[in-house]
Amino acid sequence: MTKRKIIQYTRKWHRYLGVVLGIQFLLWTLGGLYFSWTNIEEIRGEHLKGKLPFPQSPKSMVSPNVFLDSHFKSSDSLVSLELINILDEPIYRVVYNSPLGKSAKLFHASNGKPKASLSEKEAILVAMDGLNKPAGVTQVAYLTTTGKHHEYRGRPLPAYAISFAEPVNTTVYVSKEHGDIQTFRSNAWRAFDFFWMLHTMDYEGRDNFNNYLLRGFALFGLFTILSGFSLYIFTSRIFRKKRHK
Repeated sequence: MTKRKIIQYTRKWHRYLGVVLGIQFLLWTLGGLYFSWTNIEEIRGEHLKGKLPFPQSPKSMVSPNVFLDSHFKSSDSLVSLELINILDEPIYRVVYNSPLGKSAKLFHASNGKPKASLSEKEAILVAMDGLNKPAGVTQVAYLTTTGKHHEYRGRPLPAYAISFAEPVNTTVYVSKEHGDIQTFRSNAWRAFDFFWMLHTMDYEGRDNFNNYLLRGFALFGLFTILSGFSLYIFTSRIFRKKRHK
């Protein structure tokens, strides 16, 4: 193949790939600008989190052995055991793996008796306690399932989605079984999540960096860059002058 043909084919592929990849490069750039010009702590809602008091240990606090032996099967494997504070009451939270998957149970630290999972009213109070600013509740939703792109994806279910008005203007997700706030979601986070999806090119679950679409675009992007360098070398006057000399 002659040099002229090589240049023609390279220029053709470079032009067509440049149009297609240029759109994705633009989206990556817009996402990069948003990521670099925003505060990740504010996006995660760190500035809205109130300081929860450390759980006070009651004088008659029972040993976890009181309920561990009687409420769990031999097939269950313990993941964690914590003393947490739920509405100013010390509570043991046990997270364990069962044949049905990962679950959590709550127990009163004062007597070792099981505590019921959070009701909607309790979840609202837990969400309010977790905020450092007072705000009115605008909506409460009870979630038993979520899709792959849901803003609460990958976290314990069931859960309460409690939306607050200004000045908070965010949604607080409270786990029914775990008895605590799992995450904060605001419009700033939703914008971040949208650009993150465009960045990873995982339009199904948003968090998979190893998807084939991203790999393909990366390879085509590398080819486009190399083809641009080769066109510069083949058509540059500087290189032609050096060959003549």
